[in-house]
Amino acid sequence: MSSDTALRLPRRAALLGLCALAGCGFRPVYGNGGTATVLRDAITLSAPETPDGYALRQRIEDRLGRATDVRYSLDVTIDVGTVAVAVSPEDTATRINLPGTATWVLKDAAGTVLGQGKADTFAAYSTTASTVATLTAEDDAHSRLMVALADQIVTQLIALSPRLPA
Repeated sequence: MSSDTALRLPRRAALLGLCALAGCGFRPVYGNGGTATVLRDAITLSAPETPDGYALRQRIEDRLGRATDVRYSLDVTIDVGTVAVAVSPEDTATRINLPGTATWVLKDAAGTVLGQGKADTFAAYSTTASTVATLTAEDDAHSRLMVALADQIVTQLIALSPRLPA
């Protein structure tokens, strides 16, 4: 098989895949008439006043926009634990997991619950470097955890969006 033919096969597969998506009624959720457009710039967010809460709020606003046409309120609670997953022979933790859970409730302007859910995942960091490096790694792990939790919340809200009032 020539290299020219080898290049054409993936291109053909991609074009056929796009045609199949168009034929099945696929629409981008944020596109014209997409189901998630109801969420854009429409949610006020209540999260803990902590660095973790700030990072989670920032990521959700990055994904859904800052509320300018408020239709919904999103209340989020965050719980983050600490678990030593690797211990040295000297009995000191060398790897820390941060399991995190974010529980959310979406309400309309009247306070009626429209949906609720839970996101959970974890991030980890190493403690084998200097104190400053370990503290920096811990902060970075918290930031990564909040981004992952926020992305799960947004995904769940997008799945809920076809049932939301406009």
